[in-house]
Amino acid sequence: MRDIDKVLAALRSPIRREILGLVWARELAAGEIATAFALTKPTISQHLSVLREAGLVRMTAEGTFRRYAANQDALDGLHAALEGARKWTPADEITEGAATQARTTPAVVVAVDVDTDQETTFRAFTDPETYSRWLGVPVTIKDGRFAATMEWGTEVRGIYDAVCPPQLLAMRWDFEDDNVPVPGRELIGYLRVESTPDGSHVEVHQLVRDAVEADFMEAAWGLVLGRFKQGVSAASKGVSSTPRRRRRPKYRSSA
Repeated sequence: MRDIDKVLAALRSPIRREILGLVWARELAAGEIATAFALTKPTISQHLSVLREAGLVRMTAEGTFRRYAANQDALDGLHAALEGARKWTPADEITEGAATQARTTPAVVVAVDVDTDQETTFRAFTDPETYSRWLGVPVTIKDGRFAATMEWGTEVRGIYDAVCPPQLLAMRWDFEDDNVPVPGRELIGYLRVESTPDGSHVEVHQLVRDAVEADFMEAAWGLVLGRFKQGVSAASKGVSSTPRRRRRPKYRSSA
């Protein structure tokens, strides 16, 4: 049986999960995979190497080209390994109620008021050029996928599941940074824009699972909406009042 630790480590990265999704039902060349991300080809090559070592993708060579496809059986084996005692539950103990799941999830709510109208405010989260101007780092938005790398190196990637202008954005997103003290996982959040007499009210509802994650999300969304409040008015007029953030070296605390 393959090394489960390697599989879990490979799947911890949101980039590698996206790559696996791209090649799940089709075979793609390395160059085709790279074009789907705002990352360098060497970085994508490194992610592909990790997936190969974990047995999650297979590679075939065609001359100087390398093509990749998902090894779907690898995840079947992982699922079997993680089932644990659940697979020994007697059939007569499984009732219709087991077909549904219910849970209560806390949410962090972060909000700001800005002087731009509702449509302009909403557009600032969906137009990549405007987004880049007020955030201070390059932002890409393509086919519902958004991506940005903060100046300290944290990579943020996500998908807009629902875009309902000028009021609602529903998103799934994740981040990747070895220095972030909260384990990376797919996160779910909602952003609402409401019209006010003086402009707009922006409110983010970020689902969290515990107090540690809640503290982190309060700080993270506080930074984002703080920059938004400072720069959205100028950014929407084509001016960047927020200086372009220069890359900073990552800080890694000693053990």
